Amino acid sequence: MVETATQNSKSQSTRIPPKDASAVVVFADGTTLYGKGIGAETTQVGEICFNTSMTGYQEILTDPSYAGEIITFTFPHIGNVGTNAEDIEHLTPYARGAILREDITNEASWRANSHFNDWLKSHNLAGICGVDTRALTRYIRDKGAPNAVICHNASGQFDLDALQKQASEWSGLEGLDLAKDVSCTQTYEWAETGWDIKEGYGTLDKPLRHVVAMDFGAKLNILRCLASTGCKVTVVPANTSVDDIMKHKPDGVFLSNGPGDPAATGVYAVPTIQALIEKDVPVFGICLGHQLLALALGGKTEKMHLGHRGANHPVQDLKTTKVEITSQNHGFMVIPSSLNSDVEVTHISLFDKTNEGIKHKTKPAFSVQYHPEASPGPQDSHYLFDRFVEMMDKAA
Repeated sequence: MVETATQNSKSQSTRIPPKDASAVVVFADGTTLYGKGIGAETTQVGEICFNTSMTGYQEILTDPSYAGEIITFTFPHIGNVGTNAEDIEHLTPYARGAILREDITNEASWRANSHFNDWLKSHNLAGICGVDTRALTRYIRDKGAPNAVICHNASGQFDLDALQKQASEWSGLEGLDLAKDVSCTQTYEWAETGWDIKEGYGTLDKPLRHVVAMDFGAKLNILRCLASTGCKVTVVPANTSVDDIMKHKPDGVFLSNGPGDPAATGVYAVPTIQALIEKDVPVFGICLGHQLLALALGGKTEKMHLGHRGANHPVQDLKTTKVEITSQNHGFMVIPSSLNSDVEVTHISLFDKTNEGIKHKTKPAFSVQYHPEASPGPQDSHYLFDRFVEMMDKAA
């Protein structure tokens, strides 16, 4: 149910929530959503977005790119296959909370080893169910992604004034560098390869190339995809200098996905990327990495009205005209008109014609806005990892 706060009410904190409400979402403008609390009893502030994926909720909630986001799932049956230790993109979820339509049902998958509600509790993630997610999605579509607070309190007692104040005082994602919060703090090696139904994850034992991955919030499956192409991967913190990167003698450098405003992260990342390009080091970027490459090549980015988040986004390769069904998660985009003549637009969204890929015309550097490792097509976009390998082999 949705209850909108009015500015002339004496005190929102005196409003009585429904008898069975144990969680609330309060927007900065006072809009209030009541429902049943799930997961941890905690309070978090963030930006509310929506994701249209029918599967992959555990992957979504553990994707570091969702740092600062309260995720509305438009598919109603979230939690129905339980959770496991394999379908994660990071050991620590950075999402701020989850909003669901239906209550969590018992898990119904042979791979499940815990109930979704228990998994939320174990990661101190609050959630709310019983919300009209269609109405909420329309709200976001029309008014943009709002700042809000999600609060799970089994007692049903909420200080709505304080919660609205917390939401209204939060800075929002624009201008916020969140990559520094989700990036690794120490360099490490990665050799785990893709998952097999019989064997699980594999291990790369005979690497053919060496990739340094700048970690702005890297999804683990991207690292697995790189390893599966024969690449030893060295993961370095987001603020690693070009000199320290080159000490690893990489065949190529990967720019990972991540959260926050690319312009804020670009303050320290862009000079490094520009130096790598000048050295003719092959560079491949995904999502935030795509935006950072565009900034390094002289382009600009801006915040989108509501962003792209889901697993059914059609993207066209402008060279081949092939359409890929892609997984996406981004709230900022590259402004095509800001790109100079040295940069070629390679992919566009067929939903709204926004930019989905670029490459430098003379330097070995390219990137895409979407997530080829997420396999929504299921493997429409895996060729991009092979393209990176070919670029490294050519530069060798």
